[in-house]
Amino acid sequence: MNIIDFILHIDKHLETFIATYGILVYLLLFLIIFCETGLVVTPFLPGDSLLFAAGALAANEANNLNVGVIIALLIVAALIGDNTNYFIGKFLAKKGEGAKLFGIFTIKKEYLDKTHSFYEKYGARTIILARFVPIVRTFAPFVAGVGSMTYKKYIVYCIAGAILWVSLLTFTGYAFGNIPWIKNNFEIVVLSIILISLLPIVFEFIKHKMKSKNA
Repeated sequence: MNIIDFILHIDKHLETFIATYGILVYLLLFLIIFCETGLVVTPFLPGDSLLFAAGALAANEANNLNVGVIIALLIVAALIGDNTNYFIGKFLAKKGEGAKLFGIFTIKKEYLDKTHSFYEKYGARTIILARFVPIVRTFAPFVAGVGSMTYKKYIVYCIAGAILWVSLLTFTGYAFGNIPWIKNNFEIVVLSIILISLLPIVFEFIKHKMKSKNA
């Protein structure tokens, strides 16, 4: 099973896991959300589609899943993941210029200054909106930590973002996931969720290109 197949047919794979391991699926969901939000090296893991699928599976009584438990558990997973990411970034920032993470990310003073000023100015909006954008939500807490965004300011919007993200997508799956067309075309739904969630990146890219062209 490769990651693309798992994401596109996540409902089927989760159903198989439930049939084999039962309530251990709660642990699987927790680990995926934690890794997707907490480890900068795993931004490719499913987030939005996983939440939608989890809600859809909870709506099916045969799966014996509690949607309330799923939402509460995954909010905690997202918060622990984000805080892990934040403090990894903060640790590297304290080590100063030249610090590296896994030999990939190198900290430069100009990056520290820019990220600090950016998050102090736009941090609140960025932390919440980043929740709904794949890849960005993985790096946003890390960058907030690197940029030395104050934790008191960060945690408030981190909690708000986690509650909104997990609740909205899981309840949407719970409400609509068992509609016959959606169940029979789940891969199309997953692709639609991914494309919609990537729109902010596309809009920002186009906006940046237009400003650069005008300048």
